[in-house]
Amino acid sequence: MSWRSSFRCSKFRHVFGKPSAKERGYDGVPITRSVHDNHCCSANPCFIAVVTECAGGGSFLVLPLHHTGRVDPQHPRVCGHSGRVLDVKWNPFDDHCIASCSEDCTAKIWDIPVCGVQQNLTKARKTLIGHSRRVALIEWHPTAENLLLSSAYDYKVLLWDVSQVGAVIRYPVRVVLMPIHHRYPSDTLLLSVSFNSDGSRLAVTSKDRRVRVLDPRTGRILQVSSSKSHRSSKVLYIRGLKMLLSTGSSPWNHRQIVLWDPDDLSEPLYEEDLDGSAGVLFPFYDPDTHMLYLAGKGDGNIRYYELSTEKPYISFLMEYRSLLPQKGLGVMPKRGLDVSACEVFRFYRLIAIKDLVEPLSMIVPRKEPGIFQEDLYPLTAGNQAAMTAQEWLLGINRSPVLMSLKPGTRVANPYPETPAEKGIVRQLSSLRFQMDLAVGAGTGPNLDIMEEAFLEEQLAYQDAKYPREMSDLSGWQPDETQIPLWTYCCTPHCCEPAERPPPTTESELLQAFYRQQDEIRGLREQLNAKDVRITQLELDIKNTRNNMRATF
Repeated sequence: MSWRSSFRCSKFRHVFGKPSAKERGYDGVPITRSVHDNHCCSANPCFIAVVTECAGGGSFLVLPLHHTGRVDPQHPRVCGHSGRVLDVKWNPFDDHCIASCSEDCTAKIWDIPVCGVQQNLTKARKTLIGHSRRVALIEWHPTAENLLLSSAYDYKVLLWDVSQVGAVIRYPVRVVLMPIHHRYPSDTLLLSVSFNSDGSRLAVTSKDRRVRVLDPRTGRILQVSSSKSHRSSKVLYIRGLKMLLSTGSSPWNHRQIVLWDPDDLSEPLYEEDLDGSAGVLFPFYDPDTHMLYLAGKGDGNIRYYELSTEKPYISFLMEYRSLLPQKGLGVMPKRGLDVSACEVFRFYRLIAIKDLVEPLSMIVPRKEPGIFQEDLYPLTAGNQAAMTAQEWLLGINRSPVLMSLKPGTRVANPYPETPAEKGIVRQLSSLRFQMDLAVGAGTGPNLDIMEEAFLEEQLAYQDAKYPREMSDLSGWQPDETQIPLWTYCCTPHCCEPAERPPPTTESELLQAFYRQQDEIRGLREQLNAKDVRITQLELDIKNTRNNMRATF
């Protein structure tokens, strides 16, 4: 009988977590107090978005990555929701497009300017109206462009094509799940969603604490877990290994991690109890290094493991520990990491007790960290869509378009370029690339370039919104965003005056001036008439009292 060591050699055995210095974090961020088990944070190579606490409505903060240190309490926010914001997600194919969901029963799509939010942003590019109760979950499709999944407490799971014409979208392109005959089964109230690598399958966990695998095009349930020893809360597709991972609790309220075969959920492949804490475990997976990270809500530690296709499938590597508990976590995409420092993963920990967002880098120690490490950074999913939403709806499946993280290396796209709609933000993509370089340099002349770029973008926005030739009104549509769908209770900073096209000639300017003078004169006359009427009523009341006293 040959002896076999239980020690498993791995190049990630010594991965360690390196928190950033306080001046490199984001201090003074009023993190939301919502009790929903969402991340409440999303990051990309340009911005970081954090859901914030806001009285009388909902808002979230969008900061450029270089905007570190103390955040101004009066910093402009995205505050167009009338209810509390529950989650935000950046578009994986557009670093200046973000989706948000809220308790006001809507999901919204926002365009962020190249220089960040310079004033309170209250008007969304798209408003998705299809739910009757608060929208709790949103998720972008991993390969198709402009596809967004939303799940709400009205037991509906909808799929939206945000490239449709109009500021308000009322009809989704697919209804994945919905109540039938006014019955509200617990399997349609989702707690977590996860797409596989090509977006052809959707794994969900529901209120009944089971794991399901669906076909997102038809909504047909393909697999349902039947294990009675595991109550799942979060699920994650292990891309590249053909496995599912779910986190939850055992019948004895111990936190668990379970691995499943997505083609057969009758029995789990692996099951392990972790501890007796009550916080929800958030799983994060890196398909390039096959590393799994587990971070608990309210915990200060982050465990990380290495997964494989051979039994026991999972091996513990290390644990990062901190005295400060995290409320949620955001993750930087692979293309935003610092490859010169051998950084393989980066978290943004939301520390609510200190109003702090702390970047945490997971680093592989190497003797020469300044050299690009080929074994740590294989080809990874890039920021280019593999197909359009219409192609995916027709039944086409494609793997993500890969990119290389090595500087100066470009990988050819094997698929034809998607002919999607290119808005103003995408028309300025080359300008944004220059802005990213300017931000990275941080010199005085570059700041002038940033200001000039911001002005150019604002002028382009105004030209597109208010064209100079107003003779052709064939494509005019009423602005449905002004319809009072609900009673909005917003704070003053969430309001803005009605926008009107500015006068173009001197005669129009004089006409507008005289019109305003007439309106002011009319208002003054109304006020004077009201004052006279008030005086008359007071005199009548006084005479009536005197007559009553004389009578008695």
